[in-house]
Formats: sequence, C-alpha cells, structure tokens
Amino acid sequence: MADCVKLRPGGTYSGKQGFDYFEGIARETVGSQGICMHLLTIPPGGRARAHKHESHETAIYVLSGTARMYWGARLENVMEVAAGDLIYIPADTPHLPLNDGEAPAVAVIARTDPNEQESVALLPELEALVPG
Repeated sequence: MADCVKLRPGGTYSGKQGFDYFEGIARETVGSQGICMHLLTIPPGGRARAHKHESHETAIYVLSGTARMYWGARLENVMEVAAGDLIYIPADTPHLPLNDGEAPAVAVIARTDPNEQESVALLPELEALVPG
C-alpha cells in the first residue's frame, strides 16, 4: 500500500506554457499515477503561450482575482473567469489564459497527466490570434 503524502506549496518550476507554478501533486513529487494538482498565480499582465494538453483533461478552481481564457481551434472563444469559478478544459483543446487585470489571479489546477508537463504541446502558430 502506498503512503499518503502532505505537501505545502514552496518551490516553483517554470512550465512550458510560460508561467511559474508552485510544486504540487505530481508523479515527480509524490508518485501519483493519474493526476497532478498545482497552484498557479498569474501576475497582472501575465499571459501564457498558446498550448494544449494532449490526451489530458484539466480542471481549474479560481481562488482569487480575474482572468480571461481564449480557447478553441483558432482561440476564437473567450471566457471571463473570476474567484469562485470552476473551469473544465477537455483534452487536446487549444487555450491561452491571460490576466489583464490589476491584481494577481490565483488558481488551483488539476490535470489527468501525473507528469504535468509531458502532455503540454505549444501552439506558436496561434499566438498572434490573441490581442495583447
């Protein structure tokens, strides 16, 4: 039987998406087999690179602040998100979050990829489709 593990976010790592994440639940930290969960703070003016997570779903809970997320094959959809919102991103869905507000946006992110960064596929051809 595997051991239960408690972590407190401390160290950070730079994700391919262009943000720094607080280390959390992942195969690398606790040996998880089918999930990862991290804490993300998007500073004012912060913007991710356009990307998708191949074969993995994402669930997000916004703890504080506001942000926007562009999503779709050509990032043609936009979603305003705020504290208290839950967001679901299906596997293989291109998306690009950004914070054009004046306060940090903080969220808990869970994904069905226990390695977190392995399924990230950058989509530089979509970058110019989002203003700013």
